[in-house]
Amino acid sequence: MTMYKYLIVLVVAISGSTGCKKFVELDPPSSLSGNNFWKTTEDVEAFTNGTYQLLRRCFTRPNLQAGDGTGEFPYFLFTGDLRGAPVIRNTAWDRNYIDMLSINNLRGFFGDRGGYWYNIWNMDRFSIWDDFFKVVASANIEYEKIDDVEDPSFTEDLKRRYRAESVFLRCFAYFMMVRQFGDVPYYTNAYQTDPLPRTKMVQVLKNCVADLQPVYKDLPWTYSNPVYVAVRAMRGSALALLMHTNMWLAGFDQDNRYLYYEEVVKFGQELMNENAGAYELLPLERTGEIFKGRSKEGLFEIPQNRRYNESFGWGTYFDHVKYQTGSSSYPYIYYTTRYMDALWPQSDAATDLRKTVWYTASTLYQQSPAFRMHKFLLSIDENNPDNGSFDASATVFRYTDAILLYAEALAELGKESEAIAVAQVVRSRAQAPPLGGSGNDLKDAIYLERGRELMGEGHYWYDLVRTRRILTNPYGYRATLSQFLAGAWTWPISRTALNNNPLMTLNTYWE
Repeated sequence: MTMYKYLIVLVVAISGSTGCKKFVELDPPSSLSGNNFWKTTEDVEAFTNGTYQLLRRCFTRPNLQAGDGTGEFPYFLFTGDLRGAPVIRNTAWDRNYIDMLSINNLRGFFGDRGGYWYNIWNMDRFSIWDDFFKVVASANIEYEKIDDVEDPSFTEDLKRRYRAESVFLRCFAYFMMVRQFGDVPYYTNAYQTDPLPRTKMVQVLKNCVADLQPVYKDLPWTYSNPVYVAVRAMRGSALALLMHTNMWLAGFDQDNRYLYYEEVVKFGQELMNENAGAYELLPLERTGEIFKGRSKEGLFEIPQNRRYNESFGWGTYFDHVKYQTGSSSYPYIYYTTRYMDALWPQSDAATDLRKTVWYTASTLYQQSPAFRMHKFLLSIDENNPDNGSFDASATVFRYTDAILLYAEALAELGKESEAIAVAQVVRSRAQAPPLGGSGNDLKDAIYLERGRELMGEGHYWYDLVRTRRILTNPYGYRATLSQFLAGAWTWPISRTALNNNPLMTLNTYWE
């Protein structure tokens, strides 16, 4: 596998994608990506695995302090969980990035050059999109080269599956970039070398929907090989991506939002009604299996397994809420009482098993190191239960996430009884009663249900932005309309993107 990983890096390097640091004139592609390689089914599988390795690289980064290549890049934690969140830093720790992210002070975040955490986690990486564009370039090459494979074992069904997988990976990379940077350069041809301007993000997402929708059914609902489940694209992965993409479009192309909600409902119905048992909600008592990864609840994950020297290191949500037995200095963060009371009203005596399985209920509202969250603790190293390294996949899309998007879209379309019934699929597992209310009250209830169910899974900031609750948020960071329209929700783009590209522009809000 090492040889193939090296091969894919070479192929991408010669592709000259717009994400690379330089636009240069290239010789014709080398034999590595031409007739000497695209011969067999095994070649296609190896190339595909290489693309997934490139994707995983988007969410990991070497630990500069240790110098041992372990992943220490807190991508999901910083972009989704801490940014703008109603979190409080435990002052026993000097992790000032928590303070800066929670109030959306990215100038301070990037201005802490020379600081310990800035260096150990390569904070500059949050402004660089090169790794995502390497995924795009690799996916584009595979899509083009699949038809060149003449191996008799490479059937038409396999060709369609691998082609759909390459489209999924390309669209997923673009979706992640749009949520982080807004407008991004868009292309689908292999071996792109010419400079490109940024394409409006609504158009990028529309293009992705148009690319993925005709081919996603060529993906299997699941895999017989458990190693592939949730970490290789499945039909449920693609449906979740299409649902998220349409919900993001609804937030930024509001004149057409009801059309997008209808699409989400259509995809949600297919996901829930046609998966033939491929996906299901596990009992809460089996939460550890969910976040260990590759379960029937997972739709798409970035894998990690310490047995193979894969590690997200300190860059996880788990690391920020874990605690040591007998220690008063953990965790690193806790939540404001106001937000936790919104999620789990103290005046509400209704049963919800998540309060007791995922938390120590008596500490739920404590703005102090006494706060205890067990949701991810169930997944730590069994040999070191107090302070073990997090040995679990990074959950990107989970079945409950998609179900609640489906419920949200129904509520936006005024189909309130249906929305309550769909949301209840998630709540029933926790033995919680149906959501109440109507109109905006029901929409708010579904939004808070996503907060309850998905806390720590990288959705908080993106839900806040795409629903525009960022403009009225009563629990944490709130942007003015002018700040929002100017791009306060985006990340800065590294000035290296300007290298040899006269068509490139940056996110001016952060300049």
